[in-house]
Amino acid sequence: MFKSFLVPLDGSKLAEVALPVADYLARCFGAKVTLLHTIERNAPSQVHGDAHLTNEAEANAYLHAIAQRSFAPGVIVDIHVHTSEVSDVARSITAHADEFGNDLIVMCAHGRGGVQGWMVGTIAQQVVAAGHQPVLLVPAESPAKPNFSCTQILVSLDVDPEHAQALSPALELAQACHTTLHLVIVVPTPQTLTAAEISVGRLLPLTTSAILEMTEQNAADYLKSQVEHVQRQNVSATGAIYRGSPAAVVVQVAEQKHADIIVLATHGRTGLDAFFEESVAAKISNRSHIPLLLIRIQKAPD
Repeated sequence: MFKSFLVPLDGSKLAEVALPVADYLARCFGAKVTLLHTIERNAPSQVHGDAHLTNEAEANAYLHAIAQRSFAPGVIVDIHVHTSEVSDVARSITAHADEFGNDLIVMCAHGRGGVQGWMVGTIAQQVVAAGHQPVLLVPAESPAKPNFSCTQILVSLDVDPEHAQALSPALELAQACHTTLHLVIVVPTPQTLTAAEISVGRLLPLTTSAILEMTEQNAADYLKSQVEHVQRQNVSATGAIYRGSPAAVVVQVAEQKHADIIVLATHGRTGLDAFFEESVAAKISNRSHIPLLLIRIQKAPD
């Protein structure tokens, strides 16, 4: 169960869009929340149009004010300002999560923009890559909802057993929020394979189509077993198989289902790694206005 949240804040209104989600989930789980601000080396005077917090006193005052106005009375909220200037904010966030024993990081999915942001990855994406804790990304484009609640959760799976690691946290989330899970597997079409797979498909079109048909059947059997597993935990669950581009379909279905949170497992690649591997998680994060819970895939020991 999620019992301890870390919420990094940089002083901007944009970062604060994560607060209603953190407050709601803290109440559902009975979790403790730590608000974190890290003093950044050579920080700009403004961040996203707001004054950047560059000293301990103003950061402490800001976090205390946030704790008082943004969380319900029953939620335990600690604050921490890391006063030693750091260059790598993302690694500072994950290091603090390790130190404090946080089992969930809740943050706004904002950061650098433009070509540099795409190449390097936003701070949020870097946090996913650098740490091992689940990270709940709240899109900056979504307006803050003071009364955020969760009634529908979409879980993106595939036939790769590693990606089933998203299911257990999603189940815990559904149990705590008394909500419904909708499990989705997207099987590509020949036109929506990765670039490398399309090259092979052009050489062996009939074989590629046959493999995708077999994959769809295997996915249907696998999904049925996972839905039954969730239902045995007394959680309402449905499931469906779709064909198409995985990221595009997940976002579309999440919107159609009015999902409040999307959950999926990820290897945590950023920048060029994400580009060349055509990361589904990165594409969903860039396209969706729905909070995205990323579960870092843990490799089994050899």
